[in-house]
Formats: sequence, structure tokens, C-alpha cells
Amino acid sequence: METIFQSIEILSKEKGINPQIVLDAVKDAMLIAARKHYRTNEDYVADMDPKTGAIKLYAVKKVVEAVEDPTHEMTLAEARRIDPKAEVGADVKIPKNTDALGRISAQTAKQVIFQKVREAERETVFNEYSGRTGELVNCVIKRVEGPDYMLDLGKTEAKLPKKEQSRLEGYSVGDRVRCVIKLVDKSSKGPGVLVSRAAPEMVMRLFEQEVPEIYDGTVSIKGCAREAGERTKIAVQSRDRDVDSVGACVGMKGMRVQSIIRELRGEKIDIIEYSDDPVTFATHALSPAKVSRITVIDALEKHMEVIVDDSQLSLAIGKKGQNVRLAAKLLGWKIDIKSEEEKRQEVESQMAALVAPGAPVSVLLDYGMPEVLAERLLESGIGTIEKLGAMTPEELEQIQGIGPESVGPIQDAVVAYYSQFEDPAAENAEPAVEEGEVEASEAALEEVAEEVAEAVAEEAETVSAEAAVAAGDEEESVSGEGETVPVEGEEAGEQFATIEDADSPHNHTEGAGPEQVPEEGSGE
Repeated sequence: METIFQSIEILSKEKGINPQIVLDAVKDAMLIAARKHYRTNEDYVADMDPKTGAIKLYAVKKVVEAVEDPTHEMTLAEARRIDPKAEVGADVKIPKNTDALGRISAQTAKQVIFQKVREAERETVFNEYSGRTGELVNCVIKRVEGPDYMLDLGKTEAKLPKKEQSRLEGYSVGDRVRCVIKLVDKSSKGPGVLVSRAAPEMVMRLFEQEVPEIYDGTVSIKGCAREAGERTKIAVQSRDRDVDSVGACVGMKGMRVQSIIRELRGEKIDIIEYSDDPVTFATHALSPAKVSRITVIDALEKHMEVIVDDSQLSLAIGKKGQNVRLAAKLLGWKIDIKSEEEKRQEVESQMAALVAPGAPVSVLLDYGMPEVLAERLLESGIGTIEKLGAMTPEELEQIQGIGPESVGPIQDAVVAYYSQFEDPAAENAEPAVEEGEVEASEAALEEVAEEVAEAVAEEAETVSAEAAVAAGDEEESVSGEGETVPVEGEEAGEQFATIEDADSPHNHTEGAGPEQVPEEGSGE
């Protein structure tokens, strides 16, 4: 029996559970095996012999004067054969032979013992680790099960599932890793401790280890949003005016944050200064993008609209929306990001929506449309004249209660309604303006024509005088060109006349009268 006690003690130390729990599990296993072997409804009890340490099995029966249930009762005479001191109403233990339980019963007892030990182990693990959720622990990769890793925590195993791993990381058996305890569950089939390297608490615990100001409480971490393997945004606030919260986390030449980045295999980290004002906090959280303005749409629902410059829109949204998604998670607000151009178009559309959509169909009753047709149109969902005017005769005929004979009155009423908006003075205004323009142009042209005529006359006189002088001095030369000089004068006169024709409606050389000017001026 010493062997049983030794086995119980070894098992208790290995699993870290109370030896009494193991002993109770052995007793329960014997009771289950006895019921299975003897196949009776007797009440059994297992007891340990304090002298030998042996675990014995007993059937318990009550002593009565008249037996009604032989399975649970016995007479006083029968009881005194087992225990001479037995009395009526007392319970008597009848020893049972445990050697007769057999191999199958022993196997059943073994399974029950293991089950009880596992339950006790889970309870012990739960009590130890349930209060350590979020704590950073050092683990060793024990084995790999598909995409998951089984880690050794010392007293128990922990599981690092695929979804709690960073996509940048991969490990082998025997590697030492740092994880945070995310969940402790005593009802799970596998290890009750679930650890993570993708949780935001992982980054927070690393900052607490690397930054003394966070450890001593001078700088506090107000929030953290993370997409493991991609980017992390962490908000910090200083309780001391002389301490820069962001600078303390970055460290001299970035040494503090670089050590954390190395631990996370190159994951990007944005350190943001926290603010109680959500607008200011949102401006910081959306960095590196520059925000133009922020509007709080609903403070209760925590909904805000952020406007950025057109060139900053892609930077504010981030790769696959990562920047704004992390900022929204960090703030706990819903964030709508729009560019200046998008906001302008939205405002224009809202202004256009404020304009009345159109006059109601009932207005057409004043323009000759029968009331019954107006009712049919309203029933079919046509409530405005604009919508009615955009419909074809075929579409109108498809409306229930409107036939081909009704299309004409409807169209006449619509035409009559729109004809009131035509401006009858518009047609007369344009010719009046054109006539005024022509009169002004005639006066200007007459003045220009007089100036040109005077210039032509002076030029002709100058040319004639030069020709006469030239004729008197050089007869020979004049004889060659003498015929041409007067002709030159005539040609010159014709040339100026031609220019005059082009620039002025009055051709005095050709005898054109002023009455021809309106005809030419009316074209311009």
C-alpha cells in the first residue's frame, strides 16, 4: 500500500495539486468500478485503512427490525454477525472483495482517476492565472500543433493560436518568447491558458518595461490600438508638465522605441499625445496626415467628420484604411474622412436638395387638367410637374386609369404651366439692343471716314508736288518714269481708297454715299 501512497504523492507534485484530491479521486474510481462489477443498487463507500494504508470497499446497509428493502436494509441478527455492537437504526459496513473487480473495472478506475486529476489541475491553473490576465510572461516553445504553438509556462502549458500570432513572426521548438496572458479557461479541453503576441496589451507591457517614466507612473498609457505585424498607435499622457510623454517613450535617439520594434519584428509604432478633447486627440491620432478641420456630428453616438486637404486624403486613410481604422479604434469614435473637394460637392448637393423639388401636380388643375387625372397621377407616385413633364406618352398610358384620350389634356396642362415662365419682352429686348449698337457704330464710322478722307487728300497733294519737281530736274529719267509718276499718284489714290474701303463704310473716291453704311454696319 506504500506504493499507492507514493504514486499519489508523486502525481500530486507533478501536477501541482493537493494529495487529498488525488486520494478522493481514487476512492471515487473504486466506487464506480464496484457498481459496474457487482451490478447492484447497494450503497458503497471506500475507506482508507489508517494502519495499512489500504483502500477498502464497503457496502452500507441500515439495521431495521423488519426488512422491507433487502438491498439497503438488514435485520439486527444479520448485523450483529458482522458487528456485535450493532443496534437498530445504525449503519453497518459490509466488506467487499476488491480483488474481484477485474481488469475492466481497474481500467475504468484509471480513467476516472485521470479525469479527476485533470479537473483538479484545471482548477489549480485557473486559480493561479485567472488574476494574471494581461501580464507579460516568458515562455518556451514546447511543440508545434499545426498553425498553433504549445508553450511551456513552467507549471502548465499555454496555447498560442494562429490568430494571436504576428504575421511577421515564426518560431521553432525550444525558442524563448514573450507573450501576454489573454484568457484563462478551466472548461476547455486543451490547455486552460491562452497567450497572445498580437494583443495591444503586448505593446503596453513592453513600453512599461522599457520606459521608466511609465513604470513609475509619471507617464500613463491612455489607450492602444494595434494591427499585429502592421502598425500600432499608442496614446500616452504625462502627469508632470516638465516631462514630455512622447519624448520619454521614444528615448534618446529613439533607443527605447527601437528595442520594442525589434521585439515586434519591425512593426511600425506611432506614439501619440493624449488629449481629453476628442477633436485635438483625433488630430494627433490621424498623424502623419495633417487635418484641416474636424466637425463633431453626434457627441452621444461619438461620430465625427474629418476634412483633410486633397493631397492628404490617401495619407489620412492609410494603406487599406489602416490609419483611420486604428485612429477610430484608439479614440472609440466613428470617423468619416473626406477631402475638401468631396466636402464641397457634398455641400453643393445638400444645397441643391434644399431647393424645392418641383411644383405639385395639383397646380395643373388651374391649367385645365381634370381633377380625376390628378388623383390618378398622385396614386401612381407622380407628385411633381417636373416628374410628369419628363414622362413619355407611352409611360403615361401605362398608368392605371389613364388612356390615350387622357394623355392630350395632361400634356396641354403641362405646356400651359411652363409657358407662363417664358418672358415675352426677351425677344423685343435683343433687337432693341442691336439697333442701338448699329446707330452707335454708324456715328463712329462716319467720323473715321472723314479723318481718312482728309489724310488721303493731303497725301495726294504731296505726291503731286514731288512728281512736278522730279519732272523739272531730270527729264530723261522722267521720260522713263514720267508716265509712271502721275500713274503712281493715281495708284496711290486707289490704294488709299482701297484701305478706306476696308476700314470705313464711306468710299468718297468711288462715290459711296452714307446711306450704304447701315447696310454694312448692320452685319456687325
